[in-house]
Parts: sequence; C-alpha cells; structure tokens
Amino acid sequence: MLRYLANFSDHFGPLRMLAYVTFRTLLAACTAALIGFVIGPRLIARLRRLKFGQNYDDDRTGDLAHRFDKKNTPTMGGLLIFGSVFVSSFLWAVPNIWTFVAMFVYAALTAVGYRDDYLKVVRKSRDGISSWEKILWQTLTTVVALTLLLLHPVSADKIRELWVPFVKHPLLSAAQVSFLQHPMVASASLLALFVFVYFWIVGFSNAINLTDGLDGLAMGCTISVALVYGIMAYIAGRASLAGPLLVGHVPGTDELTVVCGAVVGAGLAFLWYNSHPAEVFMGDTGSLALGGLIGLIAIMIQQPVTLIIVGGVFVWEALSVIIQVGYFKLTRRRFGEGRRFFLMAPIHHHFQRKGWPETKVVLRFWILSMIFALAGLATLRLR
Repeated sequence: MLRYLANFSDHFGPLRMLAYVTFRTLLAACTAALIGFVIGPRLIARLRRLKFGQNYDDDRTGDLAHRFDKKNTPTMGGLLIFGSVFVSSFLWAVPNIWTFVAMFVYAALTAVGYRDDYLKVVRKSRDGISSWEKILWQTLTTVVALTLLLLHPVSADKIRELWVPFVKHPLLSAAQVSFLQHPMVASASLLALFVFVYFWIVGFSNAINLTDGLDGLAMGCTISVALVYGIMAYIAGRASLAGPLLVGHVPGTDELTVVCGAVVGAGLAFLWYNSHPAEVFMGDTGSLALGGLIGLIAIMIQQPVTLIIVGGVFVWEALSVIIQVGYFKLTRRRFGEGRRFFLMAPIHHHFQRKGWPETKVVLRFWILSMIFALAGLATLRLR
C-alpha cells in the first residue's frame, strides 16, 4: 500500500526507494519485528490471564512434558505472528493476485488453527478440531485459492506449469496444457492440479505442526526457509534473473519477497519469546498457517519440489512420524506386538530420549535447516 508513495518522489526524493522490492522487503521485516516486539508482551500476558495454556498431561508427550516443564505455557502465539505478517504485508507489498491469494490462505489456515487451539485449551478437548472439519476447511481453502489463480489472466497459465530442480525446462508447461481440449482430459488435469496443491499446502502445514515440539525449533527452521523463498520469489518475478538462472519467470511474484520478509521479521520477534524456556508457543494457530503459506508460495513461484530440499527438516520430521506409525503397525501385524523404529517421534523427541538437552537439539536442527536451505538455493545454478 505504501509503495504508491513512490509516485510522489518528485516532491520528496527519498520516496523513490519505495519503488524497490528489496527496500520494501527490509521495511516489511523491520515493521513485522517491531509489531511483534510491541504486542508480544501484551498478548502473552493476556493469554496467561485467560489461562490459554496447553495441557500436556497425556500419553502423547509422556515424561518429556514434565521434564521440561511446558505445562500451562500460553499457546496461540501464532496470533502474534499473523498480526505482524498481515499488517506488514498490507503496508509494504503491492496488492496483486499472488499476494492476495497468499494472504487469503494464511488468514484462512490461521482461523482453522485458532479453532483447533481454542477447543484444546479452552474447551479442554484433547483432540481439538475433528479431522473431517479440518479437512473440509483445508479443502475449501485450497479450492478458493486455486480457483482465484486459475481465473486470473496473470496466473492462469503459470499455475499450470511444473518445474523441478536440475531441469532447464518445465516438465509441464502452459503450452502443453493448452492442447488438452477434451473435457475428460481437461477435468483430469484440473483434478491432478488440485490434488497437488492440496497435498503441498496441507502436507507442509502438518510438517511444521509436527516440528513445533521444542522451544524455538519450528520458528527457527521457518525463518531459514522463508529467507530462501524470499530470494527465489524475487528471482522468479524478475525476467533479468529468471532467464540466466533457467527458472520460470512469473511476473508479479517478486512482491511475495515482501511477504517472506514479513515472515522473517515476525519470526524473529516471536523467537524472542519462544526461545528456551518458552514464554509462549505458536500452537496450531501459527504452525498450520505458516506451513500452508510457505507451501503455497513455493507453488506460485514454480519451485514446489525444491521445498522438499529447502524444508528438509520439516520433511524429516514428517517422515519420522510416518515411519514410526508404519513400522509399529507392520510389526504388530507380523509379530503380534508393535515395535518402535525411533525411541519417540517426531524425531526431535528421539534425540531427547537419547539424552540430548533440548537446546542442543534445537540448535543442531537449526544448523541442518540452514544447510538444507543453502542446498535448495544452490539448485538454481545446477540446471
């Protein structure tokens, strides 16, 4: 919104800086961080007064919850992140189809996560929102987002393209899709696109949600992923950069760099209060929404598969749960008694069981996240 002040640079020269995405990204990060630092103490104090603390007295966390004394720490800290990101993006990002859909999905998934947290901490519901209700809202969110992208002339063709790392050209381009005139073939391709987008949004929502088990772990890893995707969004939106790097050029997505900058700034502010020992947890209010936002941005800038590399820690965490559950069911069916592949899942709890202090687990996972992020960024040159 404030980008349009650049039009008055003839009257005040420094306003021309607002025409640059990089400068507005820096301002977005600073604004989001400032908002987070200002509202953080007030929000945490209010959550404590309302006793919005997560109850960990159940068999899913066991003795680890008591060992690290996390009971009754306020949750719903995702509201701090959401407020900071939303306001900062509104101020500094130019509104277009990409930023609008990104903010819609972020807001919608924040609402779903908030309802889940509310049922858990206020209504004392152990499981929170029902699975069918969560799937319904996630499906509706995906349908609306994809419909908006397919109907808008700027994004209609680009959203149909599929790029993968290490390949110079898209595996599926808009030109290739255009020949699919038969109704059945066109419907099948549209369904496949929906399934892919839905899987990416929901998959990474759940992956970050699973990672959010130790103080600062999920947010620290999210910051490194947001940094890399901010760079990728900038490259994708600039023909002068996308061409030489042999990646898809998607006009307008450089404004998503501003959104990623806001996520980084809000994340740093939240991390101030979420570092060990945490004063607040992000809860599903934050983790589900951040995962969906990052997954959607990866799709919109045509770098969805690269997210598997950049978000390697999140993928690792999700896979550890899948392996644990699958191995337990397999061994119970085969031997009559379920066995565990890891000492505990998600995998960060496995290392806690092995005796690693919580801060060591978090710091080492942050290091891994930075390595994965740099590896994903390096794929832009390996074509």
